[in-house]
Amino acid sequence: MNVISEEMRSMIHQQLEQIEREEQVQILYACESGSRAWGFPSQDSDYDVRFIYVRPLEWYLSIEEGRDVIERPINDQLDINGWDLRKALKLFRKSNPPLLEWLQSPIQYLEKSSIAGQIRAKSPLTFSSKSCMFHYLNMAKGNFRDYLQGNQVKIKKYFYVLRPLLACGWIERYETMPPMEFERLVEDLIPAGDPLSIEIHDLLRRKKAGDELDIEPQLPAIQAFLTEQIEHYERIASQMAREDAVQVQELDRIFRLALQEVW
Repeated sequence: MNVISEEMRSMIHQQLEQIEREEQVQILYACESGSRAWGFPSQDSDYDVRFIYVRPLEWYLSIEEGRDVIERPINDQLDINGWDLRKALKLFRKSNPPLLEWLQSPIQYLEKSSIAGQIRAKSPLTFSSKSCMFHYLNMAKGNFRDYLQGNQVKIKKYFYVLRPLLACGWIERYETMPPMEFERLVEDLIPAGDPLSIEIHDLLRRKKAGDELDIEPQLPAIQAFLTEQIEHYERIASQMAREDAVQVQELDRIFRLALQEVW
């Protein structure tokens, strides 16, 4: 499900080039960040394109801080927005999970210069088990609370609770950034042949086949797993130690290098 048609790739590249012209920026890196990268898109899923860009040196030398995001109106096909490199590096230092996911996306559209690779190489040093665990746990709790209560639930929302909870499981087991791909998390963390695994794979098969997956009765094995795991990771996350942030001097070096390489 990670295959992107050449026609769609071409359209995304055209959009990125248009942003560069209109905004007078250079896009360093662009990737897919949503359900297509996770491996469970619907037939009508849009493309969630995220990018990191850099502006000319003069822009950073103003006494006024400018807007550090670029967003384009969302349409039925494309949701595209990006962060300025300085903003990205500040968030990277705090082990920002969405940014760490972008850097390891299985669907990449663009990578210019050495900068994305240098940031990626520093990821193990900035990764914080505690902050990432809380990020995924809060995501899971919010979706579980909003969509999976009562006898009849929004069945497709199981993926949006399962994936962050499995990400918590990966962090607990390996103390590294979890992979984006949902099936990789399932295969690593849930024994094959287990009733839970069978139920998850059946749900995934239906989603890939284009089933609507709207309002249906709860799935007992998955529902029980989610309840148990949320309680478990609430206990785990609160006891985790907070790691030190990476030295800002190293990120300053990467930022300055980007300006030299690009301009």
